[in-house]
Amino acid sequence: MDKQYAFPGFWRKTFAALGLYALTTIFSVQSQDFTSGKWLDLTHEFNEQSIYWPTAEPFKKTTVFEGQTPGGFYYSAYNFAAAEHGGTHLDSPVHFYQGQQSVEQIPLEQLIGPAVVIDISSKTAQNRDYQLTVADIQAWEAKQGKIPDGSILLVNTGFARYYGDQKKYMGTVKRGEQGVKELSFPGIHPKAAEFIASKRKIKAVGLDTPSLDYGKSTQFQSHVTLFSHNIPGFENVANLNSLPATGATVVALPMKIKGGSGGPLRIVAFVPNR
Repeated sequence: MDKQYAFPGFWRKTFAALGLYALTTIFSVQSQDFTSGKWLDLTHEFNEQSIYWPTAEPFKKTTVFEGQTPGGFYYSAYNFAAAEHGGTHLDSPVHFYQGQQSVEQIPLEQLIGPAVVIDISSKTAQNRDYQLTVADIQAWEAKQGKIPDGSILLVNTGFARYYGDQKKYMGTVKRGEQGVKELSFPGIHPKAAEFIASKRKIKAVGLDTPSLDYGKSTQFQSHVTLFSHNIPGFENVANLNSLPATGATVVALPMKIKGGSGGPLRIVAFVPNR
């Protein structure tokens, strides 16, 4: 053994440094003052109008009982059924990369963190098939600084305003494979996904469209690239236009489905007063 590693002081310093890093990570969110600001819901309601992939089973809610019981008290209970991937939901890495994390395996700290919001809505207004580029990320960083390690990257395409109107939101109302062929909405370019995954250290990526990849994608390369690095995705996110470019804190907790490739997501953000 090298003498420098046998020296007890080396280990004390090493463990102290590792401990400090861990504590910084854990308490970075806890140090946020949640008494001065506002909470924003970034989740679309789940109902019969929720947006689902053309080949997926849509959301269904049925009544078990609703009304006065023989015992004289009011009672209501319902059943619901839906595909994993629809409405505001999480994509776990195993969705497009074998052997990577399923829903319940994603660490909680990876789903909570400071938000970075890149707005490309002016470009998608001109081209609904626009894809976030490396140049878009670099332009944002030129104004805001390098994306901090441990951030949750959210892409505001402006398409959340169309949610509920399937034609405007997805580009088609058709179901099945024919509907898939006609999908048209913005996403993240594969080269931007590679830049995010290899050049930056982020926890998760989200956007306000049905997919991380744009609607016309057939290979879903952005999914594959991000998920190969165990970076989960949030899709059909709401109200991103209400978030600042930096400063908000995101909490994104999915239904904890064992072995799940995804699941319904309740995502919220705290925006502090400035």
